[in-house]
Amino acid sequence: MSFERKSPRDVARSLGERSREHARQKLQAGTWRRETFTLSRPEARAKAREWFDLYPKAAYMTEIESWREIPGDQIEFTMRRLPTAD
Repeated sequence: MSFERKSPRDVARSLGERSREHARQKLQAGTWRRETFTLSRPEARAKAREWFDLYPKAAYMTEIESWREIPGDQIEFTMRRLPTAD
């Protein structure tokens, strides 16, 4: 087996490129977890409260990303959070 000798500069460049590529892939995959619900108004409030209890805003940056009223007193909303708390 033949090994090519690399300078410290080459090793650092290679590791930096690998790190940037990993970060780029992570961004493309999307770091946020989203789930959309369509529920009656009381059920929507309960579901949002459940998410905030399970995934506290301070740790998971949980939020109601968007919401709208639809006919029949229904609320369609999207909850967003980080996948893990560090």
